[in-house]
Formats: sequence, C-alpha cells, structure tokens
Amino acid sequence: MRVHNNQAERVWLAPMSGSTDAAFRRQAVRFGCPAVVSEMVAGETLVAARPDMVRRTCRHEGRGRWIVQLAARRPEDMRKGAELLTEAGVDQIDINMGCPSRQVTGGSSGSALMREPALAKAIIDAAIEGGQGTPVSLKMRLGWDREQLNAPDLARYAEQAGIVMVTVHGRTRCQFYKGHADWQRIADTVSAISLPVIANGDICSTPSARAALTQSAAYGVMIGRAAMGRPWLPGQIAAELSGQAYEVPSLSEQLDSLIEQIEDSQSLYGKTLGLRIVRKHISAAIDKLDVPLSEAHRRRARSMACQIEEGATLISTLSDIFLEQRGVAA
Repeated sequence: MRVHNNQAERVWLAPMSGSTDAAFRRQAVRFGCPAVVSEMVAGETLVAARPDMVRRTCRHEGRGRWIVQLAARRPEDMRKGAELLTEAGVDQIDINMGCPSRQVTGGSSGSALMREPALAKAIIDAAIEGGQGTPVSLKMRLGWDREQLNAPDLARYAEQAGIVMVTVHGRTRCQFYKGHADWQRIADTVSAISLPVIANGDICSTPSARAALTQSAAYGVMIGRAAMGRPWLPGQIAAELSGQAYEVPSLSEQLDSLIEQIEDSQSLYGKTLGLRIVRKHISAAIDKLDVPLSEAHRRRARSMACQIEEGATLISTLSDIFLEQRGVAA
C-alpha cells in the first residue's frame, strides 16, 4: 500500500456537523485519538468570511494535525476555499462528498456530487489546485443509491488527481443512517486503488472496528456518532487495535473533560451560545455514563443539566450528578 506525504493514521474522529468543533476535538486528542477532522465548512461561506463558518475551521488545542473538511458545489468555491485554508496553515483538507442531509444535497453538494461524476472530478481537481501542495483527502459514500455504487470509480480518479487518502461510509446517500453499513462493499474501493482507505459507518467499539477492517480490508476506521459523550472512544479503539491496554477514564476524569469542554465552548462561541451548543455533548455524556442508572433517572439528569443557562451553575450541577454516580460505581 502506498501512502502519500506521511503515514496515515488508522483511527479517525469523523467530521460531524454541529459536533466536532474545536472544543470536542480537543477532548478527543486529549484521550488519544490519532486524527480528528473539523466540521464541514462550505467553500462559498468560507470565502465570504461568515463568522460561524470560520469558527468551524478553528484549530483545536493539543496534539494532532489540523484537518478541515471542505464542501462546495462549484469548483471555483472549492478552489478558493482550499487556497484560504492553505494560507491559514492547515495540515490537510478533506473534501466532503458524503454528507446526506437534504440541506446539503439540495444544493447539489455533499453526497449529491456522486450523482454527477464530471462535477465531482472537477471539484477534486479544484481542491488539489487550491491546496497548492497541502495534502487533500476525500470522504464519500458507496454511491447515491444501490443502482449507482460508483465509489471505486471516483476513488480511481481521485488517486490519479493527487488525493492522499479516501474514506468511504458504507451506506448510500439514500440510506442516510438507516440499516447497516456495508463494510464488505467498501472492499471494492480498497481493491480499486493503492491509497489508504478508511472505513466509516456503525463502528462503535474495538470489536466492530476489527470486523470492519476484516470485511473491508481497509487501512483504518473512522468513528462518528459513537464518540458523542465518549471522546475517549477513538483513542481507546486506536490503542486496542495496536494491542495496547487502554484504561477508560474514571468518572472524575470524565467530569473534568466535560467541564473543560464547556469552558472551551463558551470561549469559542460566547457564554450563552456556548452553553447551548455544548448541550448535545452533555446529554450524550449522561446517556453513556457506565453506571447502573435507570433511563428515567438519566432523563431527569439530562433535562436538568440542559436547561441551565449559567456556566458555573451547570458545572456545579454536573459535579453533583457525577459525584452521586461515583458513589454508585464504587
């Protein structure tokens, strides 16, 4: 297998809109995630310097390369967006051809590009040109639907164009997140190119990561929704795939991580908006507390924590919730 520029990491945190902001990425690298990717940013809005889009590209604190995912419908927007990111000093640009949301595909971006191979190829060329030597990777799905599974064809073109890595989510766009990811179908892309291929979709543990690697023959895996509330999960999977033991953070460490994320979110977005944005992470963290806690109790804790509008009060409330659970887990 040929890997361009540098050795690709085997475990990645997937770009998730509204979730993988700098505050969450910082926690993922804190717990050992080898590679994290920013939320998707649209090339045209980045060019327009919209503050909310610029925030999405923020470098996270801590280890790891600065990787930004870029989407565009028009090659000129992709080219200019890649130029701006390169000027900002990003380490890698990732092209989004996998987002299935109607808001994105309705504008003929994201996975909608898999229905338009000629335009998709022009977008790839534009990213390479705008990147001016910055490594560029590509994330896509198996295809638009089961009748058009063209990921291998696009991957072949991407390799010839100079793309350094390909990630394939094992669903079509028309599946959204329904059913099960088809890891075996990802193998068609693996066999089509010599670049590292990363398998994505339904990977939520080390056993599922191993199964995905076996069935797809991929080089690595990308963890998405399963990492919500568990920012240590990609690091845990990376360690265990390498044969190393991994100690899941204690409840005290989990609380410290969540408090740090709340503070980072407020620094990034402002005190009020920062609290509202981080609520999804707080809710997920309570959901995934590994303690014998009834669903009704979790629901009450989520509701209480996610209605608080003041940072110090929220942190105090979460401390009480976690302190109570330390006693349960002891």
